[in-house]
Amino acid sequence: MTPILEIQAVSKKFNIHHEGGPYLSLRDKITGFAKFKSSQKSDEEFWALKDVSFNVMPGESIGIIGKNGAGKSTLLKILSKITPPSSGKIISRGRIASLLEVGTGFHPELTGRENVYLNGSILGMRKKEIDARFEEIVDFAGTEKFLDTPLKHYSSGMQLRLAFAVAAFLEPEILVIDEVLAVGDAEFQKKCLGKMEDVSKSGRTILFVSHNMSAVESLCSKSILLKNGQLHFSGSSTDVIQQYMNSLDSQALDKTGVILLDDSNKPVRKVEILCDGKNSGTAYMGCKLEIRIYFKSDEKLDAPVLGIILKDSQGIPMIGVNNKNYVGNLASQPVSDGYISMTIPYLTLFEGTYHADIHFGNGFKDIEVLRDCFQIVVESISFTTSGELPDKKLNRLFIKDIAWSLNAK
Repeated sequence: MTPILEIQAVSKKFNIHHEGGPYLSLRDKITGFAKFKSSQKSDEEFWALKDVSFNVMPGESIGIIGKNGAGKSTLLKILSKITPPSSGKIISRGRIASLLEVGTGFHPELTGRENVYLNGSILGMRKKEIDARFEEIVDFAGTEKFLDTPLKHYSSGMQLRLAFAVAAFLEPEILVIDEVLAVGDAEFQKKCLGKMEDVSKSGRTILFVSHNMSAVESLCSKSILLKNGQLHFSGSSTDVIQQYMNSLDSQALDKTGVILLDDSNKPVRKVEILCDGKNSGTAYMGCKLEIRIYFKSDEKLDAPVLGIILKDSQGIPMIGVNNKNYVGNLASQPVSDGYISMTIPYLTLFEGTYHADIHFGNGFKDIEVLRDCFQIVVESISFTTSGELPDKKLNRLFIKDIAWSLNAK
């Protein structure tokens, strides 16, 4: 079978311009004093993609995953002909519809109705073909009341719903979807994923970029992992996701439950984990979990703030809190050295490995963000007379105490 897409040694280079020398004030520039000041200019080559090659067969759904900056969005923009490759080539044997950013391909001065027909024309469709799908598009997007309103007056959510509906219902052979689904609410995301499954089952091809590993694994049988602009790994989505999670920079806790962070120029210096009041490299379901973040800052902090996000093995956030949301945890006086402690009375996570992001700041401003800073292993416990835990497939969180009663007559 002939591939519907061939990506052959595709590379993309950007030139990053650096202008050094002393800072020039507006007065300097106006008076011409700038010419007496020395300046240094330099250009740096940055390869967003480097020799990426793979084929996509008709009807396949391919996930594209990787860290921010890995080259995922650049690859999709090249596939969608928004930007050309610096070298290599793309061979496409079908119409491509892309949903890369909110409003991409839409004209803000045109109405919603006019934009539907404009996008259909761009895809090479006749008016009769667009007419046949028009009601389905509008019904899915839920924008019937605003059809004859210029798009510039739409909210970002409305634009997203209309853009997805156009891309999915006008039946391109290849549907390219970037992380934009994260903009919508949970109900809309579920609706979109359901439609993407329908598109896939109908025999059309999907390329799907997302940080939601569960969605990628559910929708895509195969995936590729990009790392620093290169194709690092390809195969079944399960294997690629596992490879990706293993490649994260999370540090495992040692036996004492402590991680020392390398960069002494940053305020966050150390992480310490306590389980039921004792330092531990692991936690267990239902325990009293304490996470301490030690910091040292050159400047006094009026209101040090700690945010912690714990994500499961597929990168889905399970717990995301910071002390701005809770009473009594802000400093009573400016501090520059110490630790912030977050204590969860009983841990609601099931057994497994969880990756943590740390947001450390002052008041409403982040000073340091550490993504996948450390990982914590949660072990299972037997807590019922039968020793059986609730079914993990049916529960996102573990509830330790539930009261049951029987009133017999």
